[in-house]
Amino acid sequence: MPIVALVGNKGGTGKTTLCVNLAAVLSGSASTIILDADPQGSSLQWREMAASAGAVAVVNAVDDVASAVRSLLRDHEYLVIDCPPSVFAVQTARVLAMCDVALIPVQPSPLDIWATVHIEDKVEEARRTNPRLRAVLVINQLEPRTRLSRLMREALAELRLPVAETAIRRRVAYRSSVLDGRTVMDAGRRGSAAAEEISQLIEEVLGA
Repeated sequence: MPIVALVGNKGGTGKTTLCVNLAAVLSGSASTIILDADPQGSSLQWREMAASAGAVAVVNAVDDVASAVRSLLRDHEYLVIDCPPSVFAVQTARVLAMCDVALIPVQPSPLDIWATVHIEDKVEEARRTNPRLRAVLVINQLEPRTRLSRLMREALAELRLPVAETAIRRRVAYRSSVLDGRTVMDAGRRGSAAAEEISQLIEEVLGA
């Protein structure tokens, strides 16, 4: 059963937004739950605001993420974990030691790219005890017409981690849906392009 972690080393990368939307799409075909291991509790806040009673459940996993994973493994096909915005946080280290896939959202920004260097080191460290760990960079909030976005893949190619072919564009549907406690799957035609991106990313990195 895949354990998917959303990992970052700075705030504002869109980690939680990607987390809840990934979980929402996965839940359409498989039992899925979100573990919020971030002390900021953004995924938990999203769930409290959720307009639909059928929204993906979120469990507080800040204090003991390992126990939360063990208790939920039998009943769910996917665990999606929202990590703190730091690879130096104890929760992130514990998640990397047990997850199957770490998705690392990176915005078209020099600061995001620089912060990713530390993630590479922590991934290599985690693989000593968790050799099955796959880590993939995901370009997030891409604006194709900007020069920085066009140069993004070239810049990320200098790093040691692979980059997903699927990029997540900067779309109003992501921001507005999360603010309302929803996902792009709930946004109808306005969220269809965003939902398709998320589905493509899942197919690429999970084969699901």
